[in-house]
Amino acid sequence: MLNDNTIIAISTPTGIGAISIVRLSGDKALEIVDVFFINKSKKKLINQKTNTSHYGQIVDKGILIDEVIVTIYKNPNSFTGEDTVEISCHGSKYIQQKILHLFIKNGVAPAKPGEFSLRSFLNGKRDLIQAEAIADLISSENEASHSLAIKQMKGGFSIEIKKLRKKLLDFASLIELELDFSEEDIEFADRNQFKLLLNKIEKTISKLTDSFSLGNVLKNGIPIAIIGPPNSGKSTLLNTLLNEDKAIVSEIAGTTRDIIEDQINLNGINFRFIDTAGLRKTKNKIEKIGIKKTYDKLKNASYILYVVDSQSYIKKKSNIKLEINSILKKIKNTPIMILFNKIDIYKISDNDISDLSIDKVQISAKNKTGIKSLINKLILNFKNDKDQTLITNARHYSALLKTNKSVSNIKKGLSNNISGDLLSIDIKEAIENLGEITGEITNDELLGNIFSKFCIGK
Repeated sequence: MLNDNTIIAISTPTGIGAISIVRLSGDKALEIVDVFFINKSKKKLINQKTNTSHYGQIVDKGILIDEVIVTIYKNPNSFTGEDTVEISCHGSKYIQQKILHLFIKNGVAPAKPGEFSLRSFLNGKRDLIQAEAIADLISSENEASHSLAIKQMKGGFSIEIKKLRKKLLDFASLIELELDFSEEDIEFADRNQFKLLLNKIEKTISKLTDSFSLGNVLKNGIPIAIIGPPNSGKSTLLNTLLNEDKAIVSEIAGTTRDIIEDQINLNGINFRFIDTAGLRKTKNKIEKIGIKKTYDKLKNASYILYVVDSQSYIKKKSNIKLEINSILKKIKNTPIMILFNKIDIYKISDNDISDLSIDKVQISAKNKTGIKSLINKLILNFKNDKDQTLITNARHYSALLKTNKSVSNIKKGLSNNISGDLLSIDIKEAIENLGEITGEITNDELLGNIFSKFCIGK
């Protein structure tokens, strides 16, 4: 996929700004910029040191286009591993396009989406996990997603995967050696040691795949479903959490019939709160649709807040308990917290709720009592241990699942004492699956799919 073309793109967002950056990369980058750049020092860029900036003018046939700062990065000390030039010009759309078209008409190829990052990967500057993390870093909107992207870009996840792959490769080599001496019936690979390694790999992969649900929601925003009976204060709670009148609040039961949601950043984590229709039996067709949507949202929620009026809970305790148990059966492992609301009217005693093993908080959504305690509990639930590696990419998750299946097949093969050549097939499959994650084993179609999602200029 790597060609010899020098490429160019505008690397700053579309629009007008104070400055814009036009980036070139390739063997001819310095040479071609020198043709149109008049350096104030009168020296050619090609003769300057790497990682230096130079003030001058971009001129085409004696006509000044703009005064610019040109920064040069010589190979291999650049992002792409090639000679790279960044032209910082004024942020006028006209100037940006004028510089871009000047170089294109003089033989520089327009960069494809993600082509700078692709060249960085193909030139061995970073592995595929690190390259993908660049796109995540660009799109990060909060502290949590930024932290995850930085960690992966620095190679935390890559190191774990490469260690696993290296150990499998070592055993694969010993198995292959056994095949070369099959007539002598010599065993180079200690099967017991191999079983211990496979158990360790299986444990590591399971830990990584289990982290995907948390990593994915931290990256994209954590969906929190607010459910409960009508008039329990769900919409008031949403408005309080968002600090705005997002949902209509009324004493009329069944006011909320459609899904209302919005995001808020709490302590660096994006939470997406979803207000839903009140759960009750009704003959109203529209309200029924809203209740059905509520149950649909439960399937995709990462956390559930069940809001109940404190006074109503005392009066209808058995019915509410049955409803909560019914919801628990539907949501399986999704965490749920019961919020006893309207304690400004009726404060429930600890004895009345001591039999509930589910996490619970007493609040007044109207007066904001207990809201801080609720938020702290949510943050604590989704706060990531800084040393924990989280999977955020569906491609990585899929490859890890395939690796786990291959490891399982290897273990079965060892238990059944299958021949080394058959065992070797499953080992190679596991090695290839791990190699696909870091890009040590890849193909043009996969790379095209990954880097086509990047923005142009990165």
